[in-house]
Amino acid sequence: MAKIHMLLQGKGGVGKSLISSILAQYIQYKHNILPCCIDTDPVNSTFGGYRSLNVKTLHLLENDEINTRNIDTLIEWIAATNIDAVIDNGAATFVPLAHYIISNQIADLLETMGHKLIVHTVITGGQALVDTINGFAQLVKQFPENIEFVVWLNEFWGKIEAQSKNFEEMKAYKDYKNRVSTIIRIPSVKEETFGKDISEMLKNKQTFKEAIEDKNLSIMSRQRLNIYKDKIFTQLNLMADI
Repeated sequence: MAKIHMLLQGKGGVGKSLISSILAQYIQYKHNILPCCIDTDPVNSTFGGYRSLNVKTLHLLENDEINTRNIDTLIEWIAATNIDAVIDNGAATFVPLAHYIISNQIADLLETMGHKLIVHTVITGGQALVDTINGFAQLVKQFPENIEFVVWLNEFWGKIEAQSKNFEEMKAYKDYKNRVSTIIRIPSVKEETFGKDISEMLKNKQTFKEAIEDKNLSIMSRQRLNIYKDKIFTQLNLMADI
């Protein structure tokens, strides 16, 4: 069974492409095979910039209009794969792609082909907290109950906290926690050390392996990136469907 990992969140700039790259790297590390990687973001295509991940790009918007034929192509690519897939979707196509998946019963269709759809979404701290929580609730409410959700908590821009409650104490999570299979916490970082190292790695579109083996980086930069990677990979080790 191929697992189709799809990143969906209506708020832009919350780390979807970072998460997509981490997922692809982890799947390659665990199964010793690179997953089918697809970037559908019509604005940034950040995920598509990772050359070593061999990411295909497929823009779902043309002249600010959704191209349903290109979405059909996306499904054809997924249907044909015999390996796991990671799909990074941009904020601009969040609503039409989610509607397409729901109205065309894509999860059920993929299941008949021996595939399983797993939706990953992001909750972030700071100004985007409310928007990302609403995006999570909207997804879970609208998607069929057989869809598994993985929530990534990204505190890069601030704590995920409202009225002294953490995510697991919030109403949105309590209402839908039976739909969430896993919560992954992206480690918070100090800007002058880990934060700078990660920012440089992302700017250069390097995977962890490439950055850790890059002799142009200092020994301590590579060490910090290795620590950061291990903290995330350790959490992903606990996820059954990966």
